[in-house]
Amino acid sequence: MVEGPHPNSTFPRPTFFILTGIPGLGGAQAWLTLVFGPMYLLALLGNGTLLALVQMDSTLQQPMFLLLATLAATDLGLATSIAPGLLAVLWLGPRPVPYGACLAQMFFVHALTAVESGVLLAMAYDRAVAVGRPLHYPLLVTKTRVGYAALALALKAVAIVVPFPLLVARFEHFRAKTIGHAYCAHMAVVELVVGDTRANNLYGLALSLAVSGIDILGITASYGLIAHAVLRLPTREARAKAFGTCSSHICVILAFYVPGLFSYLTHRFGRHTVPKPVHILLSNIYLLLPPALNPLIYGVRTKQIRDQLLEIFTIRKSQL
Repeated sequence: MVEGPHPNSTFPRPTFFILTGIPGLGGAQAWLTLVFGPMYLLALLGNGTLLALVQMDSTLQQPMFLLLATLAATDLGLATSIAPGLLAVLWLGPRPVPYGACLAQMFFVHALTAVESGVLLAMAYDRAVAVGRPLHYPLLVTKTRVGYAALALALKAVAIVVPFPLLVARFEHFRAKTIGHAYCAHMAVVELVVGDTRANNLYGLALSLAVSGIDILGITASYGLIAHAVLRLPTREARAKAFGTCSSHICVILAFYVPGLFSYLTHRFGRHTVPKPVHILLSNIYLLLPPALNPLIYGVRTKQIRDQLLEIFTIRKSQL
């Protein structure tokens, strides 16, 4: 029997935590591997293919596609930081995870989520320059600047997310070692802490609002500039073509922020109305759905990627 929380008892810092998956579903949660397993497989194959295409084809080594490759690498890391452990818990039941590994997972999940949000903002600026100032685009958006932007996003994510595991590591006593979640989410671990957790709660809230809020405002501003530039074009065909260059990015933004916003709102304001299994299910969908969908969206809607894939398949078919 899995140990549950004991309100009147405290335990020294455990050497490991026990992840329970999605409490309340019991043995039925094993069926969720049929949902999350294919999502992880799509994330691996799709993002791996995109990275390989950008690496092999010199015509795709342009700022726009280098940003896409950065997004694909982030998606690979994000999906891999959660999916293997999630699938093991869903299929095999509650699993132990070492204390240090739990803190490491906490860091990588939150850091890579912050990087992904930042990459989407960088891609929005890229599209704003491409549509608003097409003649200056080669001068303003270069491979070097994309590289610096990717490095800055990684450093920013590390700087703002490192406090999460550090704020948890300062506590010496816990109410239990069983985490009622499918991965080591920051607040799921904090719920077990014995002590004053106001700093953890405030930092988590401030970080969520600051990172996502600022990125969403930046993306909104970028698309305001794009809309202004598109509406000034003389013909309907020109406007449709200009806005079409942004369609893939808009779909990716919706795939990332809509599940994330829904998960955040239900967690913050629906604790007493939305069952806990729904909270946990939404948080896992939020982390795994975008990595699975992003390569499909760009593969279907970006002509250069479609052409390169068709060329590869045509060559292999002729060799057979």
